[in-house]
Amino acid sequence: MTQPAVTFNELPAGNNYKIGIATLNAEKSLNALSLAMIDLLQARLSAWERDADIACVFLQGAGDKAFCAGGDVVALYAASAAYGEALDSDYALQFFSREYRLDYHIHTYTKPILAWGQGIVMGGGMGLLSGASHRVVTETTRMAMPEVTIGLYPDVGGTWFLNHAPGQTGLFLGLTGASFNAADAKFVGLGDRFLPHACKDQVLAGLADIDWRGEAQTDRESVTALLRDMEAAHLAGQPDGQLEPHLDWINATCAEHEVPALVSRITAYEGDDTWLAKAARGLAAGCPITPHLVAQQLRRGSGLSLADVFRMEFIMSVNCAARGHFREGVRALLIDKDRAPRWRPDRVEAVSAQEVAAFFQAPWDGPHPLADLGQIDQ
Repeated sequence: MTQPAVTFNELPAGNNYKIGIATLNAEKSLNALSLAMIDLLQARLSAWERDADIACVFLQGAGDKAFCAGGDVVALYAASAAYGEALDSDYALQFFSREYRLDYHIHTYTKPILAWGQGIVMGGGMGLLSGASHRVVTETTRMAMPEVTIGLYPDVGGTWFLNHAPGQTGLFLGLTGASFNAADAKFVGLGDRFLPHACKDQVLAGLADIDWRGEAQTDRESVTALLRDMEAAHLAGQPDGQLEPHLDWINATCAEHEVPALVSRITAYEGDDTWLAKAARGLAAGCPITPHLVAQQLRRGSGLSLADVFRMEFIMSVNCAARGHFREGVRALLIDKDRAPRWRPDRVEAVSAQEVAAFFQAPWDGPHPLADLGQIDQ
């Protein structure tokens, strides 16, 4: 029997309330986010939001390896255009519009959402986790926005959460796709509490014991208190971070505003720090258009509302699917697996301002598909 892409359960809790438990159920693909999963989550989150008996939502991924390793890029690849071709499918528009609506819904959810960020949390997984009211990270957490490797850019609200990271860390992470752990996630504002993965059942039991009130702020404070008290007993097991110790180097290196010079400064790293060296290699091997998109998205998005961020990213993402870079990146990494993408152009210095600007221009006539975001009830 085929298992559902997302499973849903309800756990009895205090004062006759219930905890809604949503589990991404694609363990073999590291819970990569498909359009079917997006639609299932959106429908159930909306139903639970209206259900007066549901006090809180617990969002997790099946298995121990990943919360969610990203979006279903293979399906997006099939519906994207190669260099010089026209986009002849609306799948990318459907996928990104529904994914971003879900992400925005989580950011603005009226009840507490606790996201259990174990294992790999990348791309689309970051979109799900970043907006939750309570983000737990564990000893196995490995986060990244590695879109530079596939000709995309840090979407799913990346404009918002990377711009809110301290110093130049958001820019650095977006450019390099560097992975980071639980301590780093807390440092940049993408994780709230550290707990060992083995504590998950204990957290669920604690949620069931809360004296729920059905009042959003009070209930959020109750979840915060539970996680704070539990974390205090486990902080000694939190791994050492990489971002805070390297903050001065990141800030100094990323102070350059011209993209080619900025990329050159990062990729010129020749020290013996393995984390920085890996980050530099990731950027050097990445798509030449991505650094330009990252720099522009953060600059243009710095004063935008969350809804406007998603509207801007939607335009960028559809253009990525239409202009060839994304398809070529996925081909080289996941389809042919030759790891030899033939980028056009093939150098950061050769990307024109006109090419970058085109990614921010809506490729359709008429109203924006996310025009109503933030204006209507989900």
